[in-house]
Amino acid sequence: MLVENPSPEAAVAANPYLISPDAIEEPPRTIPATIRKIGPGMILAASIVGSGELIATTTLGAQAGFVALWIILFSCFIKPIVQAELGRFVISTGETGLEAFDQVPGPRFKVNWIVWVWALMVLMTQFQVGAMFGGVAQVLHSVMPFLSVNLWVLPVMAVSLALLLGGGYHRIESLAMVKVGFFTMLTVLSAAMVMKAPEFNWGELLNGLWPRIPAGGWVTAVAVFGMTGVGASEIFMYPYWCVEKGYARFTGPRDGSAAWTRRALGWIRVMHIDVIFSMFVYTIATCAFYVLGAGVLHPQGLVPDAGTMIATLSELYTSTLGEWALVLFYLGAVATLYGTIFAATAAHSRIYADMVRMMGGFERDDITARNRWRDRFVVAITVIPVTLFYVFKNPVSMVVAGGLAQALSLPVICFGVLYLRHKLQPKETAPGWWNTAWLWIAGVLITTLMVVYIVGEG
Repeated sequence: MLVENPSPEAAVAANPYLISPDAIEEPPRTIPATIRKIGPGMILAASIVGSGELIATTTLGAQAGFVALWIILFSCFIKPIVQAELGRFVISTGETGLEAFDQVPGPRFKVNWIVWVWALMVLMTQFQVGAMFGGVAQVLHSVMPFLSVNLWVLPVMAVSLALLLGGGYHRIESLAMVKVGFFTMLTVLSAAMVMKAPEFNWGELLNGLWPRIPAGGWVTAVAVFGMTGVGASEIFMYPYWCVEKGYARFTGPRDGSAAWTRRALGWIRVMHIDVIFSMFVYTIATCAFYVLGAGVLHPQGLVPDAGTMIATLSELYTSTLGEWALVLFYLGAVATLYGTIFAATAAHSRIYADMVRMMGGFERDDITARNRWRDRFVVAITVIPVTLFYVFKNPVSMVVAGGLAQALSLPVICFGVLYLRHKLQPKETAPGWWNTAWLWIAGVLITTLMVVYIVGEG
């Protein structure tokens, strides 16, 4: 049977990494049209609102009370500028996130040192993903105890592989939207119930806005800073979702024309709205988790641990909404933890495939080879965290370990993004002085916090 060659338009539609004049699309001009074009940030929010919030953030609240609330807010508000500037560079140049960082000076072995930092950091975050597999298995065992926690991990792993293998952008985006909306709404409702209670101490909450180091909770606090808001791994993820959504290819090849500049700035504006909208969602969700940990678990002296994590966390809902809310908690916990497994694995498999391409594994525009490598990494980074859970079996400690790896990677990312901003960002789309100043402030504050942590631990 004779098979016709695909048209240029069809080839571009099938390959979001191909920057071609055939894919050019004018950016939306109205708010409703712009909202219909957002989406990468919601996939990111699906990854963000997960183990960091449900496990680490509530654990910090349970340990320290409201004293560390400022860390949560600082984490959520300081890092999006780094995320947005990397998105700006990718839209302007058509390069992927790893391609961008690969141009930063420094040691290299086939790819440069920042790319290797990313690869090692993601390996450490597999502890977090393993903790999420364990958390989902604990929930399923609580509801259906005919299988042990260890055995429940296996069907969860099988479902992950079935959903992710061969899955394109739109499948990921749709499932992410459902996940974020459901559990965020439930958690905010529970936090509101806590804050309405007569015994709720508003003075303690307001005191938590003043920067102080929580006694006995410093390691968890730094881990929470690394995971909440946009973590180091999410900053790397975001440009890939921008590419797959189409922002870069809609802008088209950079040709120096006024039309290109207009399109680039227009799609960068859409990206900024996407960043702000997702920041609003995950900040509310993260603060709600922290209020529940500090307002419900801390007064009772309950801190999640390896064997009782799910039972302890269920107090967040049953203490505020009543015993009937236990079923909702179980559904929400599965949605939150599994949604993060899904979103993180989808992103990391794409970035690892891109790293293989940069090391000479296949040509940039070979979408068949790219998808083949993506699916191989889906299998690898689904099996690895499950194995880690079987070995360590302590979800709380595993989440903290992954969070610390992310936190310690943030200064490297800030350095790389600042280099791109000042040395390689196209002049036509360079940010103004306010964005640049805020980027520097974020880089200095993030690096200072990490230095203080390292010195304190040393």
